[in-house]
Parts: sequence; C-alpha cells; structure tokens
Amino acid sequence: MAYYCHHAWHDLVGLVVEVRREGAVVREGLVDAAMADSSALWIAADGFQDRVLIEAAEGYEVWLEPRPLDGKSAYRLAQSWPAPRRPGMASSLVGK
Repeated sequence: MAYYCHHAWHDLVGLVVEVRREGAVVREGLVDAAMADSSALWIAADGFQDRVLIEAAEGYEVWLEPRPLDGKSAYRLAQSWPAPRRPGMASSLVGK
C-alpha cells in the first residue's frame, strides 16, 4: 500500500507515521502529541530511540499508510477526513 503525505498533524495523535526530510525516512513511530496549528508533533519513545520533537519549519513531512477500519471495508488516513453524508443532513444545518 502506498504512503501519503498528511499536513494536518494535529489529527495524527495515536497513529503510526513515517517522518521524512528531503524524501528520506528519518524516523517512524507513534505520534504522542501535536500542536493545534500542525507546526510540530512529538514522536513517542520506542526502544532505544528517545521521544523527539518534529517541526514542520525544519522541512519535515509526515507520511502514513491508509489502514483498514473495523467493520466495513473502508480506508481512511486520519480522523480529519469527512464523515459520509446522510440524506437531509445539510438542510438541518441551515440557519445554525
């Protein structure tokens, strides 16, 4: 399965990602925390690797692989993807 670059880092907490810089993978790990503005995130400590701060301003990119969800056969990159629309949903939001 292919990996995809994801720019909304704040949505990746709890997911395993690849951190890349100039196209090369520099770290893989679990996102422990992330800034609300997606300017930085923390990769959790793993074995002999310490917890590390990754900053977007330093040229890092975060990539992840879509994973199957439990239940229906569907793929999502992260929680930020929109939920399926239900009939009549838009009309109930008008005027709010």
